[in-house]
Amino acid sequence: MARKTRAQRQAEEKTFHGELFTQLLTLSTSGFGLVAALAWNDTIQQLVKEFIEPRIPGSGLLSRFIYALIVTLFAVLITYQLSHLAAKFQTKK
Repeated sequence: MARKTRAQRQAEEKTFHGELFTQLLTLSTSGFGLVAALAWNDTIQQLVKEFIEPRIPGSGLLSRFIYALIVTLFAVLITYQLSHLAAKFQTKK
């Protein structure tokens, strides 16, 4: 088995550190994204409870439908914007 030179080992370490950093960045971004999603979840639920349910009596199912619709719209818009942003950065490389 051929021995690796010092330069090869350093290059492998640099690659490893780069991949580790990328994974840590992905994990931390995902964690903060989850926290933000939970905060928005609570906010939208409270909005529906305070503004929709009092105006439409007996609207339990309708309120949940409106809530689901709002969350879906947010998810679609955010996903679209992030995809657009990612494509923009990929073309710059």
